[in-house]
Amino acid sequence: MPSSNPLPPKENALFKRILRCYEHKQYKNGLKFAKQILSNPKFSEHGETLAMKGLTLNCLGRKEEAYDHVRRGLRNDLQSHVCWHVYGLLQRSDKKYDEAIKCYRNALKWDKDNIQILRDLSLLQIQMRDLEGYKDTRYQLFMLRPTQRASWIGFAISYHLLRDYEMALKILDTFRNSPMICYDYEHSELLLYQNMVIQESGECEQALKHLDKYSDQICDKVTVKETYGKLRLQLKQYAEAEQVYKELLDINPENTTYYTRLAEAERHSSPSETLQMLQRYEELFPRALAPRRLQLNYATGDEFKVLVDRYLRKGLHKGVPPLFVNLRSLYTDKEKVEIISSLLVQYKEALKLHDHFSDQEKDNPREPASALLWTYYYLAQHYDYLGQTEKALIEIDAAIDHTPTLIELFVTKGRIYKHAGNVQEAYKWLDEAQGLDTADRYINSKCAKYMLRANLIKEAEETCGKFTREGVLAMENLNEMQCMWIQTEAANAYKRLGKYGEALKKCHEVDRHFSEIIEDQFDFHTYCMRKMTLRSYVGLLRLEDVLRAHPFYFKAAKCAMEVYLRLHDYPLPDPAQTQEIDTENLAPSELKKLRNKQRKQRRKAELERQQAAQAQEKREQHNKSRQQNDSDLEQPTLDELIPEKLERVEDPLEQAIKFLQPLQELASNRIETHLMAFEIYIRKGRTLLMLRSIKRAHRLDMNNPDLHTCLVRFLLHTSKSPLEGAVGEVVKRQTAGIFSSTKAAQLNAEYLKKNRNSLPHLLQGARMLYVLDPSAQMKALSFVTSIEELEGMTLQNCTKVLDALRNGDFGHCDDTIADYMTKCHVRFPFATAFRPPEPKTNNNHQEKENSIKN
Repeated sequence: MPSSNPLPPKENALFKRILRCYEHKQYKNGLKFAKQILSNPKFSEHGETLAMKGLTLNCLGRKEEAYDHVRRGLRNDLQSHVCWHVYGLLQRSDKKYDEAIKCYRNALKWDKDNIQILRDLSLLQIQMRDLEGYKDTRYQLFMLRPTQRASWIGFAISYHLLRDYEMALKILDTFRNSPMICYDYEHSELLLYQNMVIQESGECEQALKHLDKYSDQICDKVTVKETYGKLRLQLKQYAEAEQVYKELLDINPENTTYYTRLAEAERHSSPSETLQMLQRYEELFPRALAPRRLQLNYATGDEFKVLVDRYLRKGLHKGVPPLFVNLRSLYTDKEKVEIISSLLVQYKEALKLHDHFSDQEKDNPREPASALLWTYYYLAQHYDYLGQTEKALIEIDAAIDHTPTLIELFVTKGRIYKHAGNVQEAYKWLDEAQGLDTADRYINSKCAKYMLRANLIKEAEETCGKFTREGVLAMENLNEMQCMWIQTEAANAYKRLGKYGEALKKCHEVDRHFSEIIEDQFDFHTYCMRKMTLRSYVGLLRLEDVLRAHPFYFKAAKCAMEVYLRLHDYPLPDPAQTQEIDTENLAPSELKKLRNKQRKQRRKAELERQQAAQAQEKREQHNKSRQQNDSDLEQPTLDELIPEKLERVEDPLEQAIKFLQPLQELASNRIETHLMAFEIYIRKGRTLLMLRSIKRAHRLDMNNPDLHTCLVRFLLHTSKSPLEGAVGEVVKRQTAGIFSSTKAAQLNAEYLKKNRNSLPHLLQGARMLYVLDPSAQMKALSFVTSIEELEGMTLQNCTKVLDALRNGDFGHCDDTIADYMTKCHVRFPFATAFRPPEPKTNNNHQEKENSIKN
């Protein structure tokens, strides 16, 4: 369509050259041609030329100038689709997708059939999940380009995502019958995608008929068979399903899912039938591990003993390091644990005496010397899993004495100490393991993780630096690589050390990674349709929709919310004020020392700032040069995360809510989400939002200990400010099935009585007892400090009790803390949390006294 403000032929030729330069990334040449047009007084305010100059400047990183030129161009030519399109591209480069969509729609008012604008609009609509708008745009593209394959596919996908399966299938059928189709891998993928749409519509029989008709044209034969098996089972065609899964097992006898499905197809009514089936397949595939391992799930008693004995012997003979991990799922059955334990002790004694697994095998060939080593190794993990730390350490020490060069032994010893509550000792053993093989990235990462658990952040960074890019700080490089496990661990380490700004920085970095992953899907919208990987594409869209349900995001969000709540409850003082207060009552000599110290700190801080500025400048230059060579528009520069600013935000609760909202939508099946929501909303005084959090948590676990504290505090909140009108009516109606009593004290008393044998429940009940009646301190303490055989007497729960005592949840009780630590130290002798403080001795002073006496 011609321009609303056309140029003469000479200038028009220059304008076309600007477009070509932009397409070929010859941005400086494009600016020269734009200057030639704009230097002519007649065309100095030509809108489309100004817009293209702005777009070119944006690609060179001159964002402010770019916006200035594009807006000038738009003001001079509001009826130009080029100006609106360019303005939309600029907004898109800044991730302002809603604004970009408005610009594209304005552009289409002046050129409704512009293919490029419609394509750009459709990409933004699917990125923003505006599915209705996406369907309309794909329809326009389909009508304009009915001979292009992407037009048909995009149109069909738009209906599929809107769950209009019938229309999606009609489009796909029409497309497949057109002369555009080539019978190749892409056509095969299209058929599988069509079958997926039929299955999602609930028409299993139609899906089966479709598969029967087109299976010869599909290249992925394994997927065809798997789909056949699934559909046959859904339609209860068990005989046919049985045949399909037998064929699949011939292809891959190690796939455990096939055995489960085959058992379902054969309609086994008891575990013994499944066991017999697995034994048949063990004979059929003697080299396969899956049927042997799966038998242990179904066998019991003496039969289990025979099978696990054979399985363990083979694993120990060959030296299979993950043998324990492979069998760990059996440890839910106490009888099986006892059988495994007795067999291993028997192996150990027999191997030590005569290198056989039992006394009856003395005449057979001896087992290799490593068999005893792997038996020690398994026993150490076995005892550690059962919480028998001393026995586990004896076994792992015996293994290390046997073979002091096996890295797995040191890693396991570190893990034993970690489970026992001694993170310092755990890190030392991992450091020892890392020293044995400095080229092993896994051990390096594991060692760094243990260092962070021990709050040794600087050491962890140095350890990771062995595998990061040279010339860049290790943590910066790990952030570039989106290494989220180390960032979540570092955030929690900083939180434990009270460095809240640094902790928040790590949490925000993780949050940005997830935003970047969502942005990265932009590149796949056209690629997947062009390559016909349609099933994977739909899977990607659905994954991106629930991306923040990922455990990494949950950990980071939880840490951030806890820090923001801490900052709300105990705001950090202004550093200038604290210095003034500290210097008021100091002696002149002390004041001079303090001034010198502060001067040194300022110099050090200034030096660090200069170094940081230089590093930032280098990064910016590097990014600028990379952006100039990049095919995409310039990425928006994100605000720098400065720990001092993050920990002194004006509205910590609002910041916490930003992390909470994705969890409420995507991690609503985790009770911690709703408990954290309650903690935020009670501080904001939002009664109905508190009630909503309580209801959701109650639906998940009505007897959760932390939920009980929320219920009691909610009753206290409503009793202090009685609710009236509609809010009061809603609260009364919605709490009817949750609260057994409307009085907080009575509710708490009933809870304590009901859960008198569970430590985590008693802890929260006792805390609420003290909140309700501070005079009942001794009674509250008696619930949690008497070390009895209660349920939940784990190291983690006992540590929670100690933290509650230290945090003042039961008032001032120093003597009680000391007694409690002594009792817990007896129960958990390796845990550092319960160790009594070591007496401080001044060795130099002692030596001086001895020399004077002499």
